[in-house]
Amino acid sequence: MLSRVAENIYWLARYVERAENTARIVSVNANLLLDLPRGIAPGWQPLVYITGANAWFEEHYPDYGEPNVVHFLIGDERHSGSILYAVAAARENCRTIRDFVPREAWELLNELYLYARDELERGTTKGGRHGYLKHIIQSAQGINGLLSGTMLHDQGYEFLHLGRFMERADMTTRIIDVRSANLLPNATTDLQPFETIQWVSVLKSMTAYQAYRRSEQVRVQRERVLRFLFQHKAFPRAVWHCIESTRQSLEKLPRKDAALRVAGRVKRNLEAAEPWRLDQQQLHAYVDELQLSIGELHTEIAKTWFPPPLVLDAAA
Repeated sequence: MLSRVAENIYWLARYVERAENTARIVSVNANLLLDLPRGIAPGWQPLVYITGANAWFEEHYPDYGEPNVVHFLIGDERHSGSILYAVAAARENCRTIRDFVPREAWELLNELYLYARDELERGTTKGGRHGYLKHIIQSAQGINGLLSGTMLHDQGYEFLHLGRFMERADMTTRIIDVRSANLLPNATTDLQPFETIQWVSVLKSMTAYQAYRRSEQVRVQRERVLRFLFQHKAFPRAVWHCIESTRQSLEKLPRKDAALRVAGRVKRNLEAAEPWRLDQQQLHAYVDELQLSIGELHTEIAKTWFPPPLVLDAAA
C-alpha cells in the first residue's frame, strides 16, 4: 500500500472519531450544567483543557464564556479539535482516496460536512445545539459502521482501525484527566452528594454509563470508574481495549516490530498500574505519562508507514 494512502486512511478515521468525541463532550457538559447547582457547576473552561489548546484559545478569545467555548469546539475552522475542522479534514482525506473506500462512505461524509457547515449557526445556539450534536454523533457512527461493514479488510482497513483506536485512547485519557481534576472543587462533606453526578458525566462523555452499570453492577464511584475506563477489556472506549485493538492491527502489517514494541510497553504499563489508588495529583502525572506513550506510538506508526513531512527549501 502506498504510504500516502495509508496516511490518509489513518487520518480519515482519526478525524471522524474526533468529531464524534467532541460532539459528545459538548452535549454532556450542557446537560451537566443543568444538574449541578450554581457555584459548583464547572462551566465551559474544562472542555478547552480537554483539547489541550487552552493557550491558543486564550490568544483568540476574550474569556471562557459559553458562546466562545461552544464556537471554539464546534465551528472554529482554525482549531484542529473543532467539529467543523475535523469533519472537513476527514472529508479531504477521504476525497484523495476515494478508490479505497466505498462510494457510500464518501457520500455520507460529504453530507455530514455540508450539514456541519450549513447548520453551524443554528448548532451554536442553545435551542439548536442538541439536534445539531446528535446529528454529528449519529452520522459519525453511521460512517464508521459503513466502513467496517463494506470496506475490504485488508491493509487499508488496518490503518483505518489504527486511526480510530489511537484517537479514542487519546481522548479517553484527556477526558479522565481534566474531568476528574476540574469538574468539582476539592471534595468536602457538603459536596459529596454531587460526586456521583461528576463521575456519571465522565462516563456519559464516552457513552459508557450503561456499559459500566452492566459490567460493574455497583453504584458509580471514582475507583470503579477509573478501573473500568483504563483497564476494561471488553469496553471499546477503555484505554486497554484501544491499545490492544491497535496492537492487533499492527500485527497484520509489514515492518511492524518497532511499533509493536511501543504498543506492548503501553499495554503492560496499563495492566500493571492501579490508577484508582492514586490521588488527583498522582493521577494527573500518570495520565501525562500515558499520553506521552500514546504519542510515541503515533510517532512510530508515522515514521514506519507514512511519507516524511515535506521540508521547504530555505533557499527557495
